[in-house]
Amino acid sequence: MREIVFDTETTGLDSRDDRIIELGGIELVNRFPTGRTFHRYINPQNRAINPEAQAVHGISAADLVGKPTFPEVVDEFLDFIDGAHLVAHNAGFDIAFINAEFGRLGHPEVDRGRVIDTLAIAKRRHPMGPNSLDALCRRYGIDNSRRTKHGALLDSELLAEVYIELIGGKQAALGLETTVSTTTVVETAVIEISVRQRPAPLAPRLTEIEISAHAEIVRDLGDKALWLKLDQFGPASENREALGSVAER
Repeated sequence: MREIVFDTETTGLDSRDDRIIELGGIELVNRFPTGRTFHRYINPQNRAINPEAQAVHGISAADLVGKPTFPEVVDEFLDFIDGAHLVAHNAGFDIAFINAEFGRLGHPEVDRGRVIDTLAIAKRRHPMGPNSLDALCRRYGIDNSRRTKHGALLDSELLAEVYIELIGGKQAALGLETTVSTTTVVETAVIEISVRQRPAPLAPRLTEIEISAHAEIVRDLGDKALWLKLDQFGPASENREALGSVAER
Protein backbone atom coordinates (compact mmCIF):
# COMPACT_ATOMS: atom_id res chain seq x y z
CA MET A 1 0.00 0.00 0.00
CA ARG A 2 1.36 3.37 -1.02
CA GLU A 3 0.64 6.57 0.94
CA ILE A 4 1.87 10.16 0.67
CA VAL A 5 2.07 12.13 3.92
CA PHE A 6 2.02 15.77 2.86
CA ASP A 7 1.66 19.33 4.09
CA THR A 8 1.22 22.80 2.61
CA GLU A 9 2.13 26.31 3.68
CA THR A 10 0.04 29.13 2.25
CA THR A 11 -0.24 32.90 1.95
CA GLY A 12 -3.33 32.85 4.19
CA LEU A 13 -6.34 30.85 5.28
CA ASP A 14 -8.78 31.37 2.38
CA SER A 15 -8.31 28.71 -0.28
CA ARG A 16 -10.40 30.74 -2.76
CA ASP A 17 -7.97 33.67 -2.82
CA ASP A 18 -4.78 32.60 -1.04
CA ARG A 19 -2.13 30.42 -2.65
CA ILE A 20 0.19 27.57 -1.79
CA ILE A 21 3.77 28.74 -1.26
CA GLU A 22 5.34 25.51 0.03
CA LEU A 23 4.45 21.91 -0.71
CA GLY A 24 6.13 18.89 0.82
CA GLY A 25 5.50 15.20 1.17
CA ILE A 26 7.12 11.85 1.89
CA GLU A 27 6.27 8.45 0.48
CA LEU A 28 5.28 5.48 2.63
CA VAL A 29 4.94 1.95 1.29
CA ASN A 30 3.31 -0.48 3.69
CA ARG A 31 3.72 2.24 6.34
CA PHE A 32 7.51 2.46 5.88
CA PRO A 33 9.24 5.61 4.54
CA THR A 34 10.89 4.79 1.23
CA GLY A 35 13.17 7.83 1.24
CA ARG A 36 11.34 9.36 -1.71
CA THR A 37 10.24 12.93 -1.00
CA PHE A 38 8.73 15.94 -2.72
CA HIS A 39 9.53 19.51 -1.67
CA ARG A 40 9.01 22.77 -3.50
CA TYR A 41 8.76 26.43 -2.60
CA ILE A 42 6.22 28.06 -4.89
CA ASN A 43 5.94 31.63 -6.12
CA PRO A 44 2.35 32.81 -5.40
CA GLN A 45 2.34 35.07 -8.46
CA ASN A 46 2.11 38.47 -6.74
CA ARG A 47 -0.29 37.24 -4.06
CA ALA A 48 0.73 38.95 -0.79
CA ILE A 49 1.55 36.83 2.25
CA ASN A 50 -0.65 37.51 5.26
CA PRO A 51 1.55 38.67 8.20
CA GLU A 52 -0.16 36.19 10.55
CA ALA A 53 0.56 33.33 8.15
CA GLN A 54 4.17 34.47 7.79
CA ALA A 55 4.54 34.46 11.56
CA VAL A 56 3.60 30.76 11.51
CA HIS A 57 5.77 29.48 8.66
CA GLY A 58 8.39 32.24 8.41
CA ILE A 59 8.31 32.39 4.60
CA SER A 60 8.53 35.90 3.16
CA ALA A 61 7.84 37.19 -0.34
CA ALA A 62 11.60 37.69 -0.78
CA ASP A 63 12.15 33.99 -0.10
CA LEU A 64 9.94 33.11 -3.07
CA VAL A 65 11.52 35.32 -5.71
CA GLY A 66 12.65 33.10 -8.57
CA LYS A 67 10.82 30.04 -7.28
CA PRO A 68 8.58 28.12 -9.71
CA THR A 69 4.85 28.78 -9.91
CA PHE A 70 2.30 26.08 -9.15
CA PRO A 71 1.66 25.39 -12.87
CA GLU A 72 5.37 24.69 -13.22
CA VAL A 73 5.42 22.05 -10.46
CA VAL A 74 1.96 20.53 -10.82
CA ASP A 75 2.93 17.69 -13.18
CA GLU A 76 5.76 16.61 -10.91
CA PHE A 77 3.45 16.70 -7.91
CA LEU A 78 0.74 14.74 -9.71
CA ASP A 79 3.29 12.09 -10.62
CA PHE A 80 4.44 11.92 -6.99
CA ILE A 81 0.95 11.37 -5.57
CA ASP A 82 -0.37 9.21 -8.41
CA GLY A 83 -2.30 6.20 -7.11
CA ALA A 84 -1.53 6.88 -3.45
CA HIS A 85 -3.66 7.68 -0.46
CA LEU A 86 -3.00 11.20 0.83
CA VAL A 87 -2.38 11.69 4.54
CA ALA A 88 -2.52 15.14 6.15
CA HIS A 89 -3.23 16.73 9.53
CA ASN A 90 -6.47 18.67 9.33
CA ALA A 91 -6.61 17.39 5.77
CA GLY A 92 -9.62 19.49 4.80
CA PHE A 93 -7.47 22.62 4.88
CA ASP A 94 -4.68 21.25 2.69
CA ILE A 95 -6.96 19.48 0.23
CA ALA A 96 -9.03 22.65 -0.22
CA PHE A 97 -5.89 24.50 -1.31
CA ILE A 98 -4.71 21.64 -3.52
CA ASN A 99 -8.11 21.43 -5.22
CA ALA A 100 -8.26 25.20 -5.66
CA GLU A 101 -4.88 25.16 -7.40
CA PHE A 102 -5.95 22.18 -9.53
CA GLY A 103 -9.19 23.95 -10.41
CA ARG A 104 -7.34 27.00 -11.72
CA LEU A 105 -5.47 24.70 -14.08
CA GLY A 106 -8.44 22.59 -15.12
CA HIS A 107 -7.21 19.46 -13.32
CA PRO A 108 -9.73 17.16 -11.59
CA GLU A 109 -10.04 17.60 -7.85
CA VAL A 110 -8.53 15.09 -5.44
CA ASP A 111 -11.05 12.37 -4.62
CA ARG A 112 -11.88 12.75 -0.93
CA GLY A 113 -12.06 8.97 -0.70
CA ARG A 114 -8.28 8.74 -0.97
CA VAL A 115 -7.65 11.28 1.82
CA ILE A 116 -6.77 10.29 5.40
CA ASP A 117 -7.10 12.97 8.08
CA THR A 118 -4.77 12.30 11.02
CA LEU A 119 -6.50 15.00 13.07
CA ALA A 120 -9.78 13.08 12.83
CA ILE A 121 -7.98 9.87 13.86
CA ALA A 122 -6.32 11.65 16.78
CA LYS A 123 -9.63 13.06 18.01
CA ARG A 124 -11.10 9.56 18.07
CA ARG A 125 -8.12 8.09 19.90
CA HIS A 126 -7.57 11.04 22.25
CA PRO A 127 -10.92 12.79 22.64
CA MET A 128 -9.65 14.95 25.50
CA GLY A 129 -6.81 16.32 23.31
CA PRO A 130 -4.81 18.35 22.64
CA ASN A 131 -4.24 16.98 19.15
CA SER A 132 -2.03 19.47 17.39
CA LEU A 133 1.02 18.05 15.62
CA ASP A 134 3.29 19.33 18.40
CA ALA A 135 1.04 17.84 21.09
CA LEU A 136 0.97 14.46 19.35
CA CYS A 137 4.75 14.48 19.00
CA ARG A 138 5.02 15.02 22.76
CA ARG A 139 2.46 12.30 23.43
CA TYR A 140 4.34 9.73 21.35
CA GLY A 141 7.87 10.81 22.26
CA ILE A 142 8.74 12.06 18.77
CA ASP A 143 11.54 14.63 18.65
CA ASN A 144 10.15 17.84 17.15
CA SER A 145 12.86 20.16 18.48
CA ARG A 146 13.73 21.25 14.92
CA ARG A 147 10.21 22.59 14.45
CA THR A 148 10.70 26.23 15.42
CA LYS A 149 8.46 27.21 12.49
CA HIS A 150 5.98 25.27 10.39
CA GLY A 151 7.57 23.77 7.29
CA ALA A 152 5.90 21.52 4.73
CA LEU A 153 8.61 18.86 4.45
CA LEU A 154 9.60 18.78 8.13
CA ASP A 155 5.94 18.66 9.18
CA SER A 156 5.36 15.80 6.75
CA GLU A 157 8.25 13.85 8.26
CA LEU A 158 6.94 14.38 11.79
CA LEU A 159 3.39 13.59 10.75
CA ALA A 160 4.50 10.32 9.18
CA GLU A 161 5.86 9.21 12.56
CA VAL A 162 2.72 10.39 14.33
CA TYR A 163 0.50 8.64 11.78
CA ILE A 164 2.22 5.31 12.31
CA GLU A 165 1.73 5.66 16.07
CA LEU A 166 -1.92 6.68 15.66
CA ILE A 167 -2.76 3.56 13.68
CA GLY A 168 -1.11 1.21 16.12
CA GLY A 169 2.57 1.94 16.51
CA LYS A 170 5.60 0.48 14.78
CA GLN A 171 4.04 -2.99 14.67
CA ALA A 172 1.49 -1.65 12.21
CA ALA A 173 4.31 -1.16 9.73
CA LEU A 174 5.68 -4.68 9.55
CA GLY A 175 4.54 -5.17 5.98
CA LEU A 176 1.84 -7.66 6.81
CA GLU A 177 -0.15 -6.56 3.79
CA THR A 178 2.39 -8.01 1.38
CA THR A 179 0.90 -10.93 -0.51
CA VAL A 180 3.04 -14.04 -0.69
CA SER A 181 1.99 -17.02 -2.80
CA THR A 182 2.92 -20.42 -1.37
CA THR A 183 1.92 -24.00 -2.00
CA THR A 184 1.46 -26.20 1.02
CA VAL A 185 1.07 -29.99 0.89
CA VAL A 186 -0.94 -31.34 3.80
CA GLU A 187 -0.86 -35.05 4.60
CA THR A 188 -3.69 -36.53 6.62
CA ALA A 189 -2.74 -39.04 9.27
CA VAL A 190 -4.97 -41.12 11.51
CA ILE A 191 -3.67 -41.31 15.06
CA GLU A 192 -5.14 -43.80 17.48
CA ILE A 193 -5.15 -42.76 21.10
CA SER A 194 -5.89 -45.24 23.84
CA VAL A 195 -6.57 -44.06 27.39
CA ARG A 196 -5.79 -46.50 30.17
CA GLN A 197 -8.22 -46.65 33.06
CA ARG A 198 -7.02 -46.91 36.63
CA PRO A 199 -7.52 -50.44 37.97
CA ALA A 200 -8.92 -48.91 41.18
CA PRO A 201 -10.06 -45.35 41.95
CA LEU A 202 -7.83 -43.15 44.08
CA ALA A 203 -8.59 -43.20 47.76
CA PRO A 204 -10.47 -40.08 48.92
CA ARG A 205 -8.54 -37.48 50.89
CA LEU A 206 -11.50 -36.42 53.02
CA THR A 207 -11.92 -37.66 56.58
CA GLU A 208 -15.21 -38.79 58.08
CA ILE A 209 -15.32 -35.58 60.17
CA GLU A 210 -14.85 -33.39 57.09
CA ILE A 211 -17.53 -35.27 55.13
CA SER A 212 -20.01 -34.96 58.01
CA ALA A 213 -19.29 -31.24 58.40
CA HIS A 214 -19.79 -30.74 54.70
CA ALA A 215 -23.09 -32.64 54.79
CA GLU A 216 -24.39 -30.29 57.49
CA ILE A 217 -23.47 -27.26 55.41
CA VAL A 218 -25.22 -28.71 52.35
CA ARG A 219 -28.41 -29.33 54.35
CA ASP A 220 -28.45 -25.61 55.28
CA LEU A 221 -28.18 -24.55 51.61
CA GLY A 222 -31.75 -25.61 50.80
CA ASP A 223 -33.34 -27.98 48.33
CA LYS A 224 -31.72 -26.40 45.25
CA ALA A 225 -28.14 -26.67 46.40
CA LEU A 226 -25.89 -28.08 43.66
CA TRP A 227 -24.14 -30.30 46.19
CA LEU A 228 -27.38 -32.25 46.61
CA LYS A 229 -26.75 -33.75 43.18
CA LEU A 230 -23.91 -35.65 44.80
CA ASP A 231 -25.74 -36.47 48.01
CA GLN A 232 -29.11 -37.39 46.56
CA PHE A 233 -28.54 -41.16 46.85
CA GLY A 234 -27.66 -41.24 50.50
CA PRO A 235 -25.85 -39.51 53.34
CA ALA A 236 -22.50 -37.89 52.73
CA SER A 237 -20.63 -40.72 54.39
CA GLU A 238 -21.92 -43.07 51.66
CA ASN A 239 -20.63 -40.74 48.96
CA ARG A 240 -17.10 -40.44 50.19
CA GLU A 241 -15.71 -41.38 46.76
CA ALA A 242 -17.73 -38.74 44.88
CA LEU A 243 -16.89 -35.97 47.31
CA GLY A 244 -13.27 -36.96 47.34
CA SER A 245 -13.12 -36.74 43.54
CA VAL A 246 -14.59 -33.23 43.61
CA ALA A 247 -12.13 -32.13 46.27
CA GLU A 248 -9.19 -33.11 44.07
CA ARG A 249 -10.19 -30.92 41.06
